[in-house]
Amino acid sequence: MSAMETDDTSVVLSSSTTSGLSLSLHPLPILNVSEHLTRRKLQTNSKDPFVLGALLGTQNGREVEIVNTFELAVEEDGESVDHAFLISRRDQYKQVFPSLEFIGWYTVALRPTPKHIALHEQFTNYCSTPLLLVLQPTLAFVSSADVNAQTLPFKAFEPSIEIKERTSRSVFIEVPYKVETGEAERIAVDWTAKGGGSGTSLDSHLQTQRSAVKMLHERILVLVKYVTDVIAGQASKDHATLRALAALVASLPATENKAFRQEFNTEYEDVQLTAFLSSLTKSSNILNDLVDKHIVLTASRDDRNPRRRNVPGRQGSSAVDWH
Repeated sequence: MSAMETDDTSVVLSSSTTSGLSLSLHPLPILNVSEHLTRRKLQTNSKDPFVLGALLGTQNGREVEIVNTFELAVEEDGESVDHAFLISRRDQYKQVFPSLEFIGWYTVALRPTPKHIALHEQFTNYCSTPLLLVLQPTLAFVSSADVNAQTLPFKAFEPSIEIKERTSRSVFIEVPYKVETGEAERIAVDWTAKGGGSGTSLDSHLQTQRSAVKMLHERILVLVKYVTDVIAGQASKDHATLRALAALVASLPATENKAFRQEFNTEYEDVQLTAFLSSLTKSSNILNDLVDKHIVLTASRDDRNPRRRNVPGRQGSSAVDWH
């Protein structure tokens, strides 16, 4: 099954229809779904692979928490879920985490379509109202007027029934969510962000800086694309957003002047010199350790045991005559 966004029929109700569900999303499902998508891209060599998995969590009335996930398999036709595999994995997780229940499924798409409705009905045997968590990897500008705007490329949907002109159909209602973390999860996420304990602290620091710069670059590209679309008449003007962009640009310091360039070059040279001195010090310590080991290995037996020097006589001689 390829991407499931080919049908243009909207199955999501308008933003005026709100859900009374209180949804909390933990970091582990976010990491699992993202890793699943990345791995499928590498395995299939495709930019838009089909990703399918189950959501595990707890539900107390209208309060739902998504705590964990696991991957699902499909039949050979690519349209049907492998129910035997689903039941087996669900029971295995139930033995380890008795409090977690099957509460929904996840996939990767731009938006839910009628094909998702057909796939969604296959999960109703395991949960009366399974939730749908959609990962939207494509960046899209979100208007500030959207009250349900999320900072993560995830959207959650709750199934519902729409009755229109004496006919009913299955639809989805977007559910706002919040990211909730426990102390153990915060430690695990921080450990993962720092490289999983591998490498030095400098490597972790540089990796964190690289991720921050990359995220900043992506957000700047989104803002530039929005302004370009507004100028071209392809996007509606949001005056609040445009004023915020103008204020942001006005607050940036002027970087194209001689004083800034001179200070920047000085700082850059200092950083390079510090890195060179650090590398030189490390090489000196390694050389010092090597010299110490060489001295230990080449030292004579008499040097390591000086009391043997005072023993008279030769090897193989008889006892010494002290008289």
